[in-house]
Amino acid sequence: MSNANGSGKRLPLEGIRILDFTVVWAGPYATQLLSEWGAEVIRVESTKFFPSTTRGGLARPSAELVRSGGQGGYPDHEPGDRPWNRAALFNVHARNKRSVTMDLTRPEGQEVFERLIEVSDGLVENNAPNTMERAGVSWERLSKINPRFILVRMPAFGLTGPYRAYRTFGSHMEAVSGHYSLFGYPGALADESGTSLLADPAAGVSGAMAFMSGLRHRRRTGEGLQLELATAENFTGYIGDYILDYSMNGRLGEYRGNRDLVYAPQGVYPCAGEDRWLSLSVGTDEEWRALCGVMGRDDLATDERFAAPEARRAHHDEIDTELLTWSIFQDPIEAMQQLQAAGVAAGAIMNENDAYTDPHLRERSYWQTLEHPEAGTHEYPGVVWRTANTPNHIRHAAPRLGEDNEYVYKELLGYSDEEYQHFVDTEHAGMDYDPSIP
Repeated sequence: MSNANGSGKRLPLEGIRILDFTVVWAGPYATQLLSEWGAEVIRVESTKFFPSTTRGGLARPSAELVRSGGQGGYPDHEPGDRPWNRAALFNVHARNKRSVTMDLTRPEGQEVFERLIEVSDGLVENNAPNTMERAGVSWERLSKINPRFILVRMPAFGLTGPYRAYRTFGSHMEAVSGHYSLFGYPGALADESGTSLLADPAAGVSGAMAFMSGLRHRRRTGEGLQLELATAENFTGYIGDYILDYSMNGRLGEYRGNRDLVYAPQGVYPCAGEDRWLSLSVGTDEEWRALCGVMGRDDLATDERFAAPEARRAHHDEIDTELLTWSIFQDPIEAMQQLQAAGVAAGAIMNENDAYTDPHLRERSYWQTLEHPEAGTHEYPGVVWRTANTPNHIRHAAPRLGEDNEYVYKELLGYSDEEYQHFVDTEHAGMDYDPSIP
């Protein structure tokens, strides 16, 4: 499996091997970013255990459940014979990776794991600490096997403290961090604020950076390193200004909907068509006049009620009423373009079809077509960042469960054909989840 990018240049992480014990989104996103720039990322999986919300919500969802949309995206709304290889939830972030299976609950599986640690550079995981301890993943053990090893651990609440064993999704971490007390509409209750999952990808970016810091440390010292990234703590920094305001002034944040303390008007407005919306934000008097010009309402630009930012904030409800009478007749994308041309910050609320057909993304060749042996051929989101002199692209689609078993067992670890067959016969190496897993 080559990292060739068509330019003859090596990708910066080529030659680095990372074991992937990640689940859901935060950890998988971290290893996605590392794999995109050349690291060989090997997902270490088990046919005896189905990780929650990773290769889909269930190993074997019914066709009715899939068609109802209750399990996310599957090609042609069909689970297929091996749904775990077809789930969009997994395939979107597992591109460029490999997959090997072994049963870490048995001594044989642990022996294979130790040999894999010896020939790898690091491991990334985002599980509850006690889950990893049962699997034999600890800094004390891994650093003895490979003193140059880099271990990035991304539990929700850290490796210590009263919450260390709590099991969460990104939404729970954001709730505990305080985010859910900040986003919502004035007068609404918390159960009306919706769900945010920003903590997951935010942790993914930090997790990739943490691994890179480990590589830098190893290059300088020759020694391995454990890096701990508590996902909830990572997200708290994203709302740090509110936390600091309370620390300094004892002031609690409040629901403001889509409005801002400074910019006015700012909001999301309905447009022509079903569920079509436009967001916009006005910061200066010049931008206000430009907005009024696009609306064909020069009378609003000279209205004393809206003459200055403070006045516009005080009369935001009246402005919203006037904006609504204009926006409901507009195509959101055309309105965005008109406002941007006039110097007003605006964006259409795009659905998936809008994004796929967006001329900007098409011109930049953002979408990349990948062929998957069980999921088919589809367009995927492209590489996250670009460099001036090193072209890059997604090299291959997500791996099927256990797709790289022979490569890992034989080529990397040196097991013979007979030894490998033993691992197949004893159900360490396989490509199907145990029939007992729903």
